[in-house]
Amino acid sequence: MEEQIAQAAQTGDMAWILVSAALVLFMTPGLAFFYGGMVRSKNVLNMFMMNFWCLLVIPLLWVVAGYSLAFTGEGKFLGNFDNAMFKGFDFSTIDPMWAIFLATFAAITPALISGAVADRIKFSAWAIFVPIWSLLVYVPVTYWIYGGGGWLKERGSLDFAGGTTIHINAGIAALAMILVLGKRKGWPEKIPAPHNMPFVMLGTGILWLGWFGFNAGSAGAANGVAAQAWINTLVAAAAAGLAWAITERIRDGHFTNLGVASGIVAGLVIITPAAGFVTSGSAILMGLIGGPICALAVGLKKKFGYDDALDVIGVHFVGGLVGSVLLGFFADSAGLFNEGGFSDGVFFGGGSHLLVEQIVANVVTIAYSFVVTFIIAKALDATIGLRVSEDVETEGLDIREHAETAYTSTI
Repeated sequence: MEEQIAQAAQTGDMAWILVSAALVLFMTPGLAFFYGGMVRSKNVLNMFMMNFWCLLVIPLLWVVAGYSLAFTGEGKFLGNFDNAMFKGFDFSTIDPMWAIFLATFAAITPALISGAVADRIKFSAWAIFVPIWSLLVYVPVTYWIYGGGGWLKERGSLDFAGGTTIHINAGIAALAMILVLGKRKGWPEKIPAPHNMPFVMLGTGILWLGWFGFNAGSAGAANGVAAQAWINTLVAAAAAGLAWAITERIRDGHFTNLGVASGIVAGLVIITPAAGFVTSGSAILMGLIGGPICALAVGLKKKFGYDDALDVIGVHFVGGLVGSVLLGFFADSAGLFNEGGFSDGVFFGGGSHLLVEQIVANVVTIAYSFVVTFIIAKALDATIGLRVSEDVETEGLDIREHAETAYTSTI
């Protein structure tokens, strides 16, 4: 009887991981709608292609070597090839399903960067950048935090679902890319408005839906931790969206759809590193604290002169950083559903140990990702060129890069 119960439990866990993988996979098309609605109409298909390219390239790379290098082995800095081509997996266990679940995370991470370089990057350069960046940046950082002997993991840093490995990593990489790429033509004197807000809101809804698989699926089982992560994903996004909207109303005099959408996504980013490590009350506080911080951060690009077209830095980098640091305060191993096994935060009797380790992991990720991404961008710029010509930028990347247009008129 006990064996049957255990088998049923594993079957349920397998089902949840498969569903979660599908939800996270759906997030990349959702991101395409979110970003696609924010760019000008002449570049919307280019944005879709940049996002879908990640779905074409990264799952293949992940199966061939990415997963094995990011998660296999006991070294401090990088995995090995023991699970290359998914060899060595027992398909009667959860292991291969977990590996393919993680492939969907690897796919959306470089896609996040596309929002910063919108309207001006060569698609050929982007096509090459995605696999190179994933192997040289995403894979090592992921191993450091999640791998068997990863050195940041061994130090005690926490990252439940990718606040550091995905959002801080992609956000700081976006900054490195745009420093090499340069500003859009006419920016900041001319800042184009989103061409299709319904696309943005649709993308927000898809991302929010997918994020339940992203965070709750990261529990690795259909259990209480998954339930806690699910609830926290809901309330943190709602709190941050509300806080962003109120901040915008006070600052600009209006509640806008774009502000609500950005706030929701910021809240989802903020709770990602902490989803299974904090109580629901803490998740709400994190959203309320982080939402206004991200709302204010998106304005820094004008002050400092970097053209982050779709606010990847303000939402993902700052949001991931805020969430990771706040985890150092709010982590609670005796929380409502938690199974423990990690250090408590400052507010729950754990002292400063976890907070220090969160800061160390963030600083290391920022430094490594920025430097390596900058080198990759410079190398691409020096060889095939990173940026489209001025006339291509003026006419639009849809027609010049892809020979297509999103909107046609008929008589």
